[in-house]
Amino acid sequence: MLTLSSRLANAIVPLTAAHPGLAGLVALDEGGDAFAARIQLADAAEHQIDAQYYIWHQDNAGTLLLQALLRAADRGVKVRLLLDDNNTDGLDDVLAALNTHHCIEVRVFNPFRWRRLRWLGLIADFTRLNRRMHNKSFSVDGVATIVGGRNIGDEYFGTGDGVQFIDLDVFAIGPVVDDVTADFERYWHSAPAQRLARVLGTHRVGPEALARIADSRRAVAQSEVMLRPRCVTDLLCGCIDFEWAETRLISDDPAKVLGHAGRHGLVWPKLREILGSPKRDLHVVSPYFVPTAAGVAFFAGLVRQGVRVAVLTNSLEATDVSPVHAGYAKHRVPLLRAGIALFELRRLIALPRTRRRRTRIRSSASLHAKTFAIDGERVFIGSFNFDPRSARLNTEMGLMIESTAMARACSAGFGDHGPGGSYAVRLDAANHLRWHIRDDDGEHDYRTEPGTSWWRRAGVRLLSWLPIEHLL
Repeated sequence: MLTLSSRLANAIVPLTAAHPGLAGLVALDEGGDAFAARIQLADAAEHQIDAQYYIWHQDNAGTLLLQALLRAADRGVKVRLLLDDNNTDGLDDVLAALNTHHCIEVRVFNPFRWRRLRWLGLIADFTRLNRRMHNKSFSVDGVATIVGGRNIGDEYFGTGDGVQFIDLDVFAIGPVVDDVTADFERYWHSAPAQRLARVLGTHRVGPEALARIADSRRAVAQSEVMLRPRCVTDLLCGCIDFEWAETRLISDDPAKVLGHAGRHGLVWPKLREILGSPKRDLHVVSPYFVPTAAGVAFFAGLVRQGVRVAVLTNSLEATDVSPVHAGYAKHRVPLLRAGIALFELRRLIALPRTRRRRTRIRSSASLHAKTFAIDGERVFIGSFNFDPRSARLNTEMGLMIESTAMARACSAGFGDHGPGGSYAVRLDAANHLRWHIRDDDGEHDYRTEPGTSWWRRAGVRLLSWLPIEHLL
């Protein structure tokens, strides 16, 4: 932990001293709060910001957060930005501009060598480039961090006109921040993390490039998303309510993308050990849920032991990755026959009344949160999907939290994200799939996947026949 004095440290150290060994936690389930927390953390930073992400879009949210990093660097804060290179296409100029600042260093993870013909590089080096860094963390001054499922982009923070992701992050203080900071350090100095200058070679930008980032004007800058304080402002004024709980970081060895990580350095064996020991309930939330035959057998074994297993994932109408849905769909009948309860998020859901909305409205939604709640006593929140890609290919991270309150919050209303929020998938007497939903208009049963065309269902059926499950 950074021991230098700062406003954040001065507010946090007395709190953590009063709860030795425990992490102070706040769930960031609303996109606006999650965005504001990152902006305010960056604006409160006095010494160091470490940001590690799989996706960083050059949209409203991405630009405003880059501006926040630039403001911090202008104050003399050391900023380290580590991005997976899979989603930096078109960002080379922006990243190169940031990298010219004397307080900012950018590195890219598992880089593409051919910057313009990435698709050709992927074909030529598929085994390596198919493995990605899926981690997400934002840490400031060594005393506060945000870990969870959100990438950086409008759709993750509830802004913009497109599909909005339902997601979850955790704002944390306490000893676990040391672990997240050390884990960032491990990734930062790992072989797959390359200095941007080395990757870009002779690529150069002029001195005006930084000014363009700082001067970029976006309409969202004056929106209530930016003006609505929560975690950091409340923390600094001493009026925040933390959930105090034993919390540990679970993270993959960065050498996983090179195929060199031992089993002891992988998230999945640790999670399997934890998930394999529930006594009553296991609630899995995974937007990209591909259990494979082994996963079906794993869940079925828990059911035979008397554990109630329920899974919430995206419906076909809500998913943004059809091949992943194809990998899941072929396992629905075996899962249901084994006694696992399946829920699929509806694309159009009714958002609840909040202090900003007086009436319910319909929103185009897609699930992106990844949680595993066990016995209403502990919960894992992070980047890990229940699929072969998270288990074997990508690096992942998350927090295992021993908190009844947070575990029950993740399980409360499971499969019911607002009126008509999700379909309960069932088998009828003839073992045919049915999708049941109860909304403001009553109860409905569907014989085919709701909200989808015949062509899309046929395409998914075709994809399910291909031998690609290990890549999903």
